[in-house]
Amino acid sequence: MGINNSAAAPISSRLPGLKAAMPEWWPILVGMLALYIPTFYDLFNGLWSTEEQAHGPIIFALAIWLMYRQWPLMMEKSVDKPSSVAGWAVLVIGLMLYIIGRALQVQVFEVSSVIWILAAILLIKRGSSALKIMWFPLFFMLFMIPLPGTLIIMLTMPMKMAVSYVTEQILYWAGYPIARNGVILQIRHYQLLVADACAGLQTLLTLEALGLFYLNVVRHASIFRNVALAILIIPISFSANVIRVIALTLITYYFGETAGQGFLHGFAGMVLFMSALILILGVDKLLRLVVKAHSANTARPAI
Repeated sequence: MGINNSAAAPISSRLPGLKAAMPEWWPILVGMLALYIPTFYDLFNGLWSTEEQAHGPIIFALAIWLMYRQWPLMMEKSVDKPSSVAGWAVLVIGLMLYIIGRALQVQVFEVSSVIWILAAILLIKRGSSALKIMWFPLFFMLFMIPLPGTLIIMLTMPMKMAVSYVTEQILYWAGYPIARNGVILQIRHYQLLVADACAGLQTLLTLEALGLFYLNVVRHASIFRNVALAILIIPISFSANVIRVIALTLITYYFGETAGQGFLHGFAGMVLFMSALILILGVDKLLRLVVKAHSANTARPAI
């Protein structure tokens, strides 16, 4: 399955289509900006400025790019398609979520309302065919919704325990003087607490989003390759978390606690995403070899 020519068209060829569509869509764009500029202002100055939720603006920007990428195909396939009445019900739900979230400062509702309202606009303007084409960018936005704190705490602790245990075992096997007490690692005379940002649920979801984004962009023809990679993203994400904690532990071991908690701590975040991307590309290459070998065996004539 190759990438659709409309979706893969260069930017220069898309601009005329976007300019032609502006009279139809600019009032909606202005309305969305008026509605959500205060929301995103609060997010950038609050939740999205924290280390745990720093992935939010990245997810949102990638989702907008995916919508832009699919826009010519959506406009082409939804020409003269009937509007969906269900769009008005979806719009009411989205507006209620926005009002409740904005009034009561419930950011889960306020941020999720963006997805509902965008889905409603597509249904009302272009019908269900437009929503079918744009489903993945809207689904991708789910990863920017902040989860309830109780759920994060409940699911994060087992993950941190597992990452701490694997880190201890690997470094002990490598000959480092390391010990562990729960989620606290002790190497030499330093103690390191494996924090939520290092091995938490949000980190796992961010890496999962990275893998799904990669799958959507490359669009492999093999269903097995897509499904296998989507499933393997979970252990890949766990492995990337382990690599990050190992990097932080070794930085502290060789350069001291100040280096581990200072600039190099942020650099370890880059290590996390780079290692995850390298692992995804490596696993994808292995899956390509498996699919290629299977195709060759299938095509081989029987004797």
